[in-house]
Amino acid sequence: MPPSPTASTPAPSSAATASTGDWVSLFDGRTLAGWHAFNKTTGAPSGWRVDEGAIHFAPGGDGGDIATDAQYGDFEFEVEWKIQACGNSGIFYRGAEGAAYNAVYLTAPEMQVLDDTCHPDARFPSHTAGGLYDLYVPRAAVVRPAGEWNQARIVARGGHIEHWLNGTMIVEAEQGSAAWNARVAASKFRTMPAFGTQRSGVIALQDHGDRVWYRALRIRTLG
Repeated sequence: MPPSPTASTPAPSSAATASTGDWVSLFDGRTLAGWHAFNKTTGAPSGWRVDEGAIHFAPGGDGGDIATDAQYGDFEFEVEWKIQACGNSGIFYRGAEGAAYNAVYLTAPEMQVLDDTCHPDARFPSHTAGGLYDLYVPRAAVVRPAGEWNQARIVARGGHIEHWLNGTMIVEAEQGSAAWNARVAASKFRTMPAFGTQRSGVIALQDHGDRVWYRALRIRTLG
């Protein structure tokens, strides 16, 4: 799938310079095919729908996070998102499903999706838009206002992780490194032994009770 006409082309990432696979769309623009309620075999909850070419969560229907049917290890993932005023959501990756995991955050790192201007979470620097939630603070404040589209990219190769927002790399981390482990030990994930230990898993979109939109979701494997 070609990039959205509104998307900028970010600079190449250090982790994505080796051989890569073809881009694969994760959203056909019309249905939620390829997505399911996290940790269930059924389709997406009714709170998730397709509106004007975007995956849209709106309160009022059945809620819960949604996850890709496929799992991904080393990858480059791109998505555009926008959030309601004072809203909160997130993009999880390398998440595990199964009887031991009733929530995606037990295993999966998260790129934060937030209106930094008025959501209460913004008082914590590592909870602001684009950050690696509760672990790494964004290097720059480049998020666009609520209601406007942001271009996000996540790169994961081995332990190396990058978060990009609107063409700027704002997080760089090494999963499982001493620095990573120290941050986990000082975070809310310290009581979750499987957090951040997976090198492959689902990508998931968070229901945090607020309206959020995602479009132009695509992924390619990294060799």
